[in-house]
Amino acid sequence: MNEYFLKKEEKDRAVQEERKKKTIQKVIRWLVILVALTLIGWPIYSYFKTASNKASKPAPGTYFQAQSRDHIDIGAEHPAYNSNPPTGGWHYDAPAQTGIYDKEFPDEQLIHNLEHSHVWIAHKPDLSSEQIEMLANIAKGYGSRIIMTPRSANDSPIVLVAWEHLLKMDSVDEALVHEFIEAYRGIAGPEKIPDSGFKDFRGLDDSKLESGPAMKK
Repeated sequence: MNEYFLKKEEKDRAVQEERKKKTIQKVIRWLVILVALTLIGWPIYSYFKTASNKASKPAPGTYFQAQSRDHIDIGAEHPAYNSNPPTGGWHYDAPAQTGIYDKEFPDEQLIHNLEHSHVWIAHKPDLSSEQIEMLANIAKGYGSRIIMTPRSANDSPIVLVAWEHLLKMDSVDEALVHEFIEAYRGIAGPEKIPDSGFKDFRGLDDSKLESGPAMKK
């Protein structure tokens, strides 16, 4: 009789151990599934959350409707632009080579860059060298579809310009510069045309600049 109960106890223990083992295996399987779903789902969630935040966040800068997309001859007269610097309108046939310059260009030429979805960083010629280098380093970090030039006609020290969008600054706000560039670079213009290369042209003779129509002297 004792032997019978001993065998029954052993059998019960074996059954319990088997159930415990299956329970542990089931928990492990669910944990693996949960980890896999997290690894797959988190990037998707992050992507849509970021996209939603961007969609709900106001676009940086001020909007100015483009007055025209007509090409004009170099030096030809045209109506006054509706912003300073212009964010769209009548422009020359050839855009400027993107890059960083220490010489000015005609507005009419750089508007063509804006039409190609490039971003123009325009600064007063007397902006401090420290501020200029901060802007230049940001431009180099993107390395394409950006042109940076001095512009005497600015009514603020720094202006960020895209097609139909403009943001003025008294000094470099790096976060805001990045926000503007990422909002409009390759996006804002009606023609999504990449540039043919980006260089730092500062210090070069005019004859060595790949700049299309003549720059302002």
